[in-house]
Amino acid sequence: MNEHVAQSALEAARVERMCQIIAECAAAPDDAPIGLPGYFYTDSSFYSFECQTVLRRGWHCVGRVDEFAVPGDYLALSLLGEPLIIVRDGDDIKALSNVCRHRGMPLAEGQGNANRFVCRYHAWAYGTDGALLRAPRMKNAGFDPKTCKLGTFSCVQRFGFIYVSLAEDPPDIDADLAGLSDVIGRYEPEKYAVVHSASEVWNCNWKTLVENFMEGYHLSVVHPQTLHGYTPTGLSRKGPNGAGFTSYFANYPDNIPPRGEGAADLTKEERHRSTLFAAFPCQVVSVAASLLVSLSIRPLTPTSIEVRWTMSVYGDSLDGDTIDARIALWEDVNREDREKLEAMQSALGSVFATGGPLAEDDYEGTVRDFLLWLAKQVAA
Repeated sequence: MNEHVAQSALEAARVERMCQIIAECAAAPDDAPIGLPGYFYTDSSFYSFECQTVLRRGWHCVGRVDEFAVPGDYLALSLLGEPLIIVRDGDDIKALSNVCRHRGMPLAEGQGNANRFVCRYHAWAYGTDGALLRAPRMKNAGFDPKTCKLGTFSCVQRFGFIYVSLAEDPPDIDADLAGLSDVIGRYEPEKYAVVHSASEVWNCNWKTLVENFMEGYHLSVVHPQTLHGYTPTGLSRKGPNGAGFTSYFANYPDNIPPRGEGAADLTKEERHRSTLFAAFPCQVVSVAASLLVSLSIRPLTPTSIEVRWTMSVYGDSLDGDTIDARIALWEDVNREDREKLEAMQSALGSVFATGGPLAEDDYEGTVRDFLLWLAKQVAA
């Protein structure tokens, strides 16, 4: 027992020191920003701390609203080890606990439509509102079905996305995303319709994908055939940031033709770029006039994540062949990023992975925004 207490004390001291190091990195001069040392992406004690604090408090994107178009549409998923059912219940979309209140069996798997969820262990049945509808053979005088309703988590809709927080008292999502509407509002993101979704496991830390997706510095190097032609690194420009988000603009060269019509109120500049944003902690998005791609990052371990990504289109300006080509393009882009991040993850445990200098704002200012946000979260 004493050995266990001593080990816990060492881990707590290590996490405390790492929190201090984050603060020191965040305090670097604006003209000399630096990134985090590699062990922030590998350390199991710090990852456990993140799960209990930063990640559990945060708002996580779990899908698009149009994926739950009719009552009973549901998606079962695991978020930080918490089994969830995202389901449309009448006019509302809810995040229910995917745990039977009898003996703890999961109730649903995959994605589909159901008017009730029946436990495959003892046949307890629940409605889409989480209420217990049936509990066979439960005749004990002290049994009260009203006390056996499924647990729920905070669930809100913004910009056509569904966000869930596991915290009992989650932060104000509108305060976190204040200013994001000015960045993406004219695209009318709530009007895009999902045409593709996929999930896969990447062997990297959750923070590396947030940072990678949100900087244009790597575009021409990592994606020479897929992205460089229409979003070259040299045309990347830092966008606005807020309490819980950051953004940048991947501008197109002048010779690139329009990529779909999009919303009527888009400016000329908005039609001629992809606007990328991260909603911290774990969502990254690219939105263009006709196409919206969102990656929801679900941390699994210090060095692995589940990535669920969706592609959505605006209106009917893209035909089926074009949509298929865009899906194939993004599959290639994701593969290229995954290969680089997994290779980098294998080296982040090195004593020489000390955290290097970051590039100027237009290329890696978003990475600094993420670091500053993380520093505030761990300080809290």
